[in-house]
Amino acid sequence: MGTPPVAATTEFRRDPAGSLVLVDGSNVAHSSEGERASLANITSICDKLREEGYECLVLVDAALRHQIDQRAQYERMVEAGAIRQAPAGTDADYFILSFARELDASIVSNDRFRDRQRAFPDAARRLIRYMIVKGEVVLERRTGPRHE
Repeated sequence: MGTPPVAATTEFRRDPAGSLVLVDGSNVAHSSEGERASLANITSICDKLREEGYECLVLVDAALRHQIDQRAQYERMVEAGAIRQAPAGTDADYFILSFARELDASIVSNDRFRDRQRAFPDAARRLIRYMIVKGEVVLERRTGPRHE
């Protein structure tokens, strides 16, 4: 039996570069065109992060299990701890932002978390934005906030 596509650890070790990245799994899964959320988006992002020396931790909303395309594989990944699900009826954003602060981690998401800026003023500087085109992932790294 092979290793799951996303690291399934219960203890979060930092890689030699010390870079733990939280993945907003619900945001990533929904980033493709189409009606269903894509598990391949999550695994592609995590593969790219690991290639670049990061350790990833995927956090998702509980509702994603009803929206994802490869439900059986998704459920196996949740059971293995490769994907962490927020409690039902709660928004994963709070957990993503809280863990990012506690673990001093970056966040892969295209969400701006504007509704949480008061409680998490440092969220914008933690963000790594991304694009997935035909299975290829490009991560945006910014040294400072973009002025809009």
